[in-house]
Amino acid sequence: MNDEDKPLEEIQNQNENEAPEEAEEILLPKKQEKALVSGQSHPDKLFLLPLNRRPFFPGMAAPIVIEPGAYYEVLKTVAKTEHKCLGLFLTHKEDANIYKLGIGDLFQVGVVARILRIIPIEQGGAQVVLNMEKRVVIDKPIKGKYLSAKVHYQDDPPVESLSKELKAYSISIITTIKQLLNLNPLFKEELQIFLGHSDFTEPGRLADFAVALTTATREELQEVLETFDIQARIDKALMLLKKELDISKLQSTINQRIEATISKTQREFFLREQLKAIKKELGMEKDDKTVEAEKFEERLKERKVPDEVMKVIREEQDKLATLEIQSAEYGVCRNYLDWLTIVPWGIFSQETHDLRKAEKVLEEDHYGLKDIKERILEFIGVGKLTGGVKGSIICLVGPPGVGKTSIGKSVARALNRKFFRFSVGGMRDEAEIKGHRRTYIGAMPGKMIQALKSAQTMNPVIMIDEVDKMGMSYQGDPASALLEVLDPEQNRDFHDHYLDVGADLSNTLFILTANVIDTIPEPLKDRMEILRLSGYIQAEKIEIAHKYLVPRNRKNMGLKASDIVFTKGALAQIINGYAREAGVRSLENNIKKVLRKVAVKYARLSDEKRASHPKTVVSETSLKEYLGKPIFLSDCFYTKMPVGVSTGLAWTSLGGATLYIEAVRYPAEKTEMKLTGQAGDVMKESAQIAWTYVHSRSHDYAPEIPFFEKSQVHIHIPEGATPKDGPSAGITMVTALLSLLMNRPVRENLGMTGELTLTGRVLPIGGLKEKLIAARRSKLTTLIFPKENLRDYDELPDYLKKGLDVHFVEDYDEVFPIAFPHEKRHVSPKKHAVARKKVHRAKKS
Repeated sequence: MNDEDKPLEEIQNQNENEAPEEAEEILLPKKQEKALVSGQSHPDKLFLLPLNRRPFFPGMAAPIVIEPGAYYEVLKTVAKTEHKCLGLFLTHKEDANIYKLGIGDLFQVGVVARILRIIPIEQGGAQVVLNMEKRVVIDKPIKGKYLSAKVHYQDDPPVESLSKELKAYSISIITTIKQLLNLNPLFKEELQIFLGHSDFTEPGRLADFAVALTTATREELQEVLETFDIQARIDKALMLLKKELDISKLQSTINQRIEATISKTQREFFLREQLKAIKKELGMEKDDKTVEAEKFEERLKERKVPDEVMKVIREEQDKLATLEIQSAEYGVCRNYLDWLTIVPWGIFSQETHDLRKAEKVLEEDHYGLKDIKERILEFIGVGKLTGGVKGSIICLVGPPGVGKTSIGKSVARALNRKFFRFSVGGMRDEAEIKGHRRTYIGAMPGKMIQALKSAQTMNPVIMIDEVDKMGMSYQGDPASALLEVLDPEQNRDFHDHYLDVGADLSNTLFILTANVIDTIPEPLKDRMEILRLSGYIQAEKIEIAHKYLVPRNRKNMGLKASDIVFTKGALAQIINGYAREAGVRSLENNIKKVLRKVAVKYARLSDEKRASHPKTVVSETSLKEYLGKPIFLSDCFYTKMPVGVSTGLAWTSLGGATLYIEAVRYPAEKTEMKLTGQAGDVMKESAQIAWTYVHSRSHDYAPEIPFFEKSQVHIHIPEGATPKDGPSAGITMVTALLSLLMNRPVRENLGMTGELTLTGRVLPIGGLKEKLIAARRSKLTTLIFPKENLRDYDELPDYLKKGLDVHFVEDYDEVFPIAFPHEKRHVSPKKHAVARKKVHRAKKS
């Protein structure tokens, strides 16, 4: 029993089980294409697809968008069949709900269409390309989940030879189409190709094609579709074509009438132009006012100025014409007109959305930053589908020197847009953003309008640097002024105080940069999409120096590749000994310093000696000749960890860093704890929590040792000139105190971070990537992180995690055996962990 003999519902269920979860682009196989050309038969049972607007005719090929839902499931089912055919039928009512239709709501004559291609749409559904093949008539509906029916097909009768009447009809249709082309050149090229290759041997097909070109009503088109007799069909098609010709003639008459009404204005324009030419030939002098007026008019010709703005410009031009050049008002009015006409109204850069080009540009300009590049490519891809990149505000957050500004330049280059950058660091006046009132002396527009003037397009990429360092004074709050600029719903009609007319900034792409987001006001932060750029590890810095920094600066210093080369060992030594920041700015400065010294050496040589001079090789041994002794000797203060010292991991605005906690004890009458090292309030509380926790659990970890009896404990955090704060040093402080209490050193090459509660629970922390980079830089091989940060750790690239032994803990009882692997506890930490989990569940319930 083949599929033709089965009920449609059974075929559908069978195909649904076989169909994939998501539709993929489907092309007609070559085997089926051959069968189609040779006249493949059509099934007598079809799924039906209702149409609301216009019917289709045989011989057409057209794309249709199928939205997610029942008909999308039908499409996937039909795509799995061998024939790939479905029926297209027009609904009786144009506004009918296609999801609530029965067979009786459709016209009984339609077309059978074969699926050529299915292209999935990102938002859901698909675009399907169909080939309309024959007229089809519904015989009997089939009960099922979807619309389906038994059908029979209506072929045009074969025409052995054209009768004189049919030939006359065909010639008349073609003549009418040619007349339509002269009046309305829509689809002119396609129609000329069809007419040039038609031999008029199929009058039925010609009638179908001709009637499909008209703007006739859906009922008139359906009537032609239901006409099986060739003579009657071609007669109706000719009538509809004649109506279309009459409409086109009427439209042409209306256009001629409108042109006649504006001819007077054009005549006056030509006369003015002739008058200008005569004055120029006679050598008549132009005063400054005329020159200014002509300059403004020339600018307006190149722009598409909105009506509201044009009205203001014309008023100011009339005002300028009445003022004397010597008057103070003349200068104010002229400057205002100058700004109004220099804004690039209606001028846009031709934007490109080539993802391959964008990816190539990003790879050329930056190494690494995979997640940032992927997000930017997603951003450009969405712009390609929506017709333009707009509406999103990107904020790049990261330490100095990681490439935030250069990423903005790369985005502008990838999109083929103009780039404008300005910094708001230290800005205290909101007039810098929104401009000054024209009543002030020296008034001028704000940075947004200045950016449009500089870029000379209405869709530039504007980078606002250092947005986290804006100030506030009696002159206003620039951050509040940015709220309107960065809101896609408000900046469509941005009003600068100086221009005082609406300017559309919605097509502008704003990219902001910041080192930290804590100082950015919350309302402003809500309008941004935060993208974080962490620091680079040593391997990444070496590649960046090798591929970008050395070649670029070598060229700037006038040196050739044959003059100097840096070994990878030398670059690693520069990174470890001279440039230990998260970014690459210090690394580049040190490379420049080496290149300048080499350039001086070559500058003292003659051309002959330089040609024969051997290549300068900068290695680890010769590096001190150029840079002197290393600034940084080691991240580690200790060659061997002493008692009472543990290593923590910290996050700073410059990236990650290691943080040592030192604890010592000395005799005293009262047992108490003292903290030094410029610790902030939160860190002071963490130290107090660590002290209380060790005091309450000392009998578990050191059962035979009294808790610092007749001793005072001093906890210090080295580098006392640097302020420190945050809760993530909790477990590090506990470890240092336990090391001091038990007189046992902490495990070598161990780093840890995590906030601690009074009950010993370890809470998650932020800046995991930066802290991991700091651990690698300090050559720590064993790390302890909170278990709730496992998700953040899994998202990190593999090269960052390579060679590290990372432990994720929920309770300090899990930290103790890692930090002190040879120590035994009096009470099993597993029992404490179970008890704490019960308490935690009780709190949740």
